[in-house]
Amino acid sequence: MSSSTSSLLAFATGFVMSIGLSTGANAQSLPLSARDSDPNVMGWMQGFPPPPDKLIEQPDANYFSFPKLRWSVCHLREFLPTEEISRGTGAPIPLDYLPPAEFADMRQAIDALTFTPQQSDTPMTWEESLYANYTDGMLILHKGRVVYERYFGCLEEDGKHAIMSMTKSFTGLLAEIMVVEGDLNDTLLVRDIIPEIGDSAFATATIRQVMDMTTGVQYSEDYSDPNADIWLYSAAASPLPKPADYVGPNGYWEYLQQVAPDGNHGDEFHYKTINSDMLGWIISRVSGRSVTELASERLWRRMGIEQDAYQTVDGKGVPFAGGGITAGLRDLGRLGQLMLNEGVLNGERLFPADVVQNIRAGGDRAKFGTGFPTMGAASYTSQWWVFHNAHGAFAARGVHGQTIYVDPTAEMVLVRFASFPQAQNGFIDPTSLPAYQAVAEFLLSRQPEAQN
Repeated sequence: MSSSTSSLLAFATGFVMSIGLSTGANAQSLPLSARDSDPNVMGWMQGFPPPPDKLIEQPDANYFSFPKLRWSVCHLREFLPTEEISRGTGAPIPLDYLPPAEFADMRQAIDALTFTPQQSDTPMTWEESLYANYTDGMLILHKGRVVYERYFGCLEEDGKHAIMSMTKSFTGLLAEIMVVEGDLNDTLLVRDIIPEIGDSAFATATIRQVMDMTTGVQYSEDYSDPNADIWLYSAAASPLPKPADYVGPNGYWEYLQQVAPDGNHGDEFHYKTINSDMLGWIISRVSGRSVTELASERLWRRMGIEQDAYQTVDGKGVPFAGGGITAGLRDLGRLGQLMLNEGVLNGERLFPADVVQNIRAGGDRAKFGTGFPTMGAASYTSQWWVFHNAHGAFAARGVHGQTIYVDPTAEMVLVRFASFPQAQNGFIDPTSLPAYQAVAEFLLSRQPEAQN
């Protein structure tokens, strides 16, 4: 095997880890607690230069293996090329906080809240759950005011964190805005907008089926098979020069052009990242903007954002619409508040209320299946997860614990960054979802704040 081919395969392995897909190494029992695996305790990349055993490098391809991932989630731009989601040059609009003394009391009260995890009889406190889930950052807004904010591990208040598949919800939100505003017809077939899709299985899917991930497309993630689709996809996405003997697709969009069918479009929900990249191509073609430019124009420049965000790209500069964004905690709180307010933030309407109302209504639960037992009778639409619980909660979710959780009944927005050793959120939902509900009920139980 040539050294260039080895480098590409190393990158592919790193890419799989960077989008949070579980590998054998990630699926092992957890060797270190959250406190013991804190990157400051581990000493990763400390010193000038760091000791050899404390280096985290690319293209060694293990930068997203535990416990290194607990440092890497805050430093993704040091491993992969990115494109900016600009906030523009205007001054940020500060978030509203509780008065300092009340804020301190609120943190103490929330930390002490107890709940019972799913499939357990042993109560747990909110603070215990933060460490159990390897939390890097937690922000809670209630009625538009920050009532709780904490940082751990690699993350500080001016830092940024990889948001993994919450990126999909950015892509889906932009698509839903275009649908509601009449710029995108979700009944059209993919080939009507992207004729280059050719004979790909995506060609005959509707835009709505792509948005809701009910396409019948082949995409396997069998890590024991070196020819599985995930390896071909990640090799195609590599921004490294392709070796001379490489014969696969180059970039996300070339990969999408050769996807084979698997089942019928519209029959079932299947969570497959390639749908998000197909959607990114569609909205870019229709809008004449890359997904980073569109996110900047429609969201980031208009939200009073504090920090630019960044999105990884393939070798042709195409942004990874399925999982490539790195952003700040408070800025995602602003996005959650925008969703809670049905398109209004800082007194300005950014998009029609129907956008959020359509997402909150959810997808077809009969198509959701049984692959996500910790979520109950949920659904998926426009790349957002809808819980259909008593509070009408919905969420953006990314592996290793990334969450924007919106509870309209409690008027609560919760944002969590995390670096849980195992990728799948099913491992941490049992201690996360009941914790979110406990905070929501606590906030609902509080007396209305005194009017000034």
